[in-house]
Amino acid sequence: MAAPAPRPARTLLALALAVAAVVAWPGASGAAAGGAGPSSDVLRRARRPEFAAWMAGVRRAIHERPELAFQEYETSALVRRELDAMGVAYRYPVAGTGVAASVGTGGPPFVALRADMDALPLQEEVEWEHKSKEERKMHACGHDAHTAMLLGAARILHERRHELQGTVILLFQPGEEVGIGAKKMVEAGAVDNVEAIFGFHVTVMLPTGVVGSRAGPLLAGCGFFEAVITGVGGHAAIPQSSIDPVVAASSVVLSLQSLVSREADPLDSQVVTVTRFQGGGAFNVIPDSVTIGGTFRCFSSEGFMRLKRRIEEVIVAQSAVHRCGASVDFGAGGSPLLPPTVNTPSLHAHFEAVAADTVGAGNVRGAMEPCMGSEDFSSFSEAVPSSHFYFVGIGNEGIGAVHAAHSPHFLIDDDALPYGAAMHANLATGYLRRRAASSGPGDSHDEL
Repeated sequence: MAAPAPRPARTLLALALAVAAVVAWPGASGAAAGGAGPSSDVLRRARRPEFAAWMAGVRRAIHERPELAFQEYETSALVRRELDAMGVAYRYPVAGTGVAASVGTGGPPFVALRADMDALPLQEEVEWEHKSKEERKMHACGHDAHTAMLLGAARILHERRHELQGTVILLFQPGEEVGIGAKKMVEAGAVDNVEAIFGFHVTVMLPTGVVGSRAGPLLAGCGFFEAVITGVGGHAAIPQSSIDPVVAASSVVLSLQSLVSREADPLDSQVVTVTRFQGGGAFNVIPDSVTIGGTFRCFSSEGFMRLKRRIEEVIVAQSAVHRCGASVDFGAGGSPLLPPTVNTPSLHAHFEAVAADTVGAGNVRGAMEPCMGSEDFSSFSEAVPSSHFYFVGIGNEGIGAVHAAHSPHFLIDDDALPYGAAMHANLATGYLRRRAASSGPGDSHDEL
């Protein structure tokens, strides 16, 4: 049986979230207290029973009918129905099933908020009233919650639209799990003229009521590679009549290990891991070829591209030493190269201030450890001058919300939905307010 194709980059974000920064779990009263500033009024609005119940209902409806990448037809229709009910204008279709809505003046400055909509090919094993009704499809990464939170932010922003000093673009993105949805939205013009963008992801590693992020690199750049090393097959008893690709491939695997240990700066975290080694099918036959594959990760764009170049060089050169040919494919299985997700320092300072005002300073983790997971939000980061990605806590041991994303036991604490909605709304309104207070549209945005 052939080895499986490389997994999409998002699978490894889920794994990385499971080993992310260890944080103290505050008591329920502490997490629920919120901030004391103007932004906390928005959180109180989002936590009102009617508002919170509406968001939970939206989230559960999406959860029951999960749809895979670029098949989010019902989810997209639900989003559009809710936006229609609010009176929020939108553009559809964008990148297939995506939706780009807008609230505000219709003019600059433009700031964007993003949520992803697609589910995973996974059988849900959580027994509850709103369990997935689709065979082997599940919202096991929280995109149902992301969509509900962004709809919540849309409702808050529309209620306060006359206070907005610019335009907020609301991006409901398809195809995140396959790593190309954000890029397709960029290509469709969804972030044209946008000068700042915010994205989020739920995580059980933070309790409900807590948010976290960091300045600079947060998530690694991710790439996959597959190499076919070709020799000349023959009988194992007479190896001199063959050119053995197994020996060549073994040498390649060992040589790849030195790319990080001998060539990378020890202070620049990098990973190169070979995860596939597929050769012949008989004990007494030297195969004609061997296929190897794996992944590489790095927190800097320069280091990421250097790793990519060196992986190919090492594979080709080491194969040649053993008289074999080699071809390297960095798009095996349709897996894209995702650049690192790097938070703009000025936007992170803005995030910390808004978060402290919204959820309370004690519920903000502003210096989370970076993790080797990846996110296609990085495609927005490459297209927009300033970007910021943060995490919204959904951890709740009392209800069993303790399993990491991409687990069939993954469970969302719906009490977390108001926090994500309020944070997204406050980040956008605060950004526009501070931009309006700056000297002018031609000045540096780093003043934020």
